[in-house]
Amino acid sequence: MPSLSQFRSIQALGAALRSRQISATELATDALRTAHQHPDPNVFLHIDDDLTLAQAQAADQALAHDRAGPLTGIPIAHKDLFVTQGWRTTAASRMLANYVSPFDATVVSQLQQAGAVSLGKLSCDEFAMGSGNENSAFGSVQNPWDTQRIPGGSSGGSAAAVAAGLVLGATGTDTGGSVRQPAAYCGVSGIKPTYGTVSRYGIIAYASSLDQAGPLARSAQDLVPLLDAMSGFDPQDSTSLESCDGQANAQGRVQADYTAAQARFQAAGALPLQGLRIGVPREFFNEGLADDVGAAIEAALQTFESLGAVRVDISLPRTRLAIPAYYVIAPAEASSNLSRYDGVRYGHRADSYTDLADMTSRSRTEGFGDEVRRRILVGTYVLSHGYYDAYYLQAQRVRRMIADDFQRALSQDCDVIMGPVTPTTARLIGDNRQDPIADWLSDIYTLGVSLAGLPGMSIPCGFGGPGARLPIGLQIIGRYFDEGHLLALADRYQQVTDWHQHTPEYA
Repeated sequence: MPSLSQFRSIQALGAALRSRQISATELATDALRTAHQHPDPNVFLHIDDDLTLAQAQAADQALAHDRAGPLTGIPIAHKDLFVTQGWRTTAASRMLANYVSPFDATVVSQLQQAGAVSLGKLSCDEFAMGSGNENSAFGSVQNPWDTQRIPGGSSGGSAAAVAAGLVLGATGTDTGGSVRQPAAYCGVSGIKPTYGTVSRYGIIAYASSLDQAGPLARSAQDLVPLLDAMSGFDPQDSTSLESCDGQANAQGRVQADYTAAQARFQAAGALPLQGLRIGVPREFFNEGLADDVGAAIEAALQTFESLGAVRVDISLPRTRLAIPAYYVIAPAEASSNLSRYDGVRYGHRADSYTDLADMTSRSRTEGFGDEVRRRILVGTYVLSHGYYDAYYLQAQRVRRMIADDFQRALSQDCDVIMGPVTPTTARLIGDNRQDPIADWLSDIYTLGVSLAGLPGMSIPCGFGGPGARLPIGLQIIGRYFDEGHLLALADRYQQVTDWHQHTPEYA
């Protein structure tokens, strides 16, 4: 009987399901068996065989009646920030250790309606706060390429599950780079869409003006049906966009834009990307960038040039200010969002206390991990009387200037921006335990995109680190609502390279 490990793409597996080479139930049974037999790299927080098999049986019914779409029967899994009926939703925190939601997040229900079969919930940094997936209350996730190293965060469980071949697609959230960074470290593809194009309803909030859901998969081609199913206006989300530049923000838009871009490339002939201007920010190639990462990015840029693209030197002068701006704004919003977890309305309640204030204090101290407490304290401080103007408002002004830098470059100088996702390859688990700020610095190339609300993605472009066996990611940044074009560009690159086809020994 065919198994999940035999299929390297959603497209190939979808064809096998539609031709009845394998059933969705057989596929789900095989995937569940693998997930149970190989608990490393510690990616799943909750699996429920009955729930998964029920979805698989519904997919088989759709296949039998020729109602199958591109995701029908495809095994996926959800980051543990998306609330789900049946499966626990913990945000990888003791604060919500046994929480089961009475409803599904919009993204979860949209993917289920598209026929995807969920295997369960994937680990992440606690409340999405971290860059290494070491902050989970249930243990660190391991990078399948080297189990002594981090997979990146906060969507490290999602990236590791795809890299290890446990699923063909996974959901993640990206607040400051939390889809793109783990995708880069784990050698998979991931995209953060324009803020507001994917509903945040049912995603446990970290920083509401920054959080955005996005998918991870092996290739850009596999990301298209996932993002297409996830996208669309949601009246339950006040930040969801009803239209974008006069075009409806609806399911089908990403696929349509991707197909149109592919048609243009095909019509261009031998130089499919002729006329494309790639902006390369000089601030992304500074002393902090490791030589092996820089070399891989340079080789990728040369590949795009061989396809007809033109490299343009650009400047994003406020790149370094993205770190202080983000680490004022995001903790401030986190401080507000997490105030609801007080042991009364939501979350863990301490067993012993003297009064209401003591109960709240003890419950939050016991329920939250170190990094979450750290960010709550920072956020509360910058929002406090006497510091709000000096820190929070200043950070918001800088945010606007960072967005203006991107807008100026993308409207005047170039069509897309490319560069590294991270300064280095994945570090060892525990390396920054005594210096959490060092982890914050690893986000320098991704934070500006999130602050500006632009779409950005990571695709594999080489290997580096010890023995040249750790993945490196190329970041592609586009104009607002340009996800289909970005995915088509990434797919064109992946048609002439094979970095995305490499798999770790685990898989």
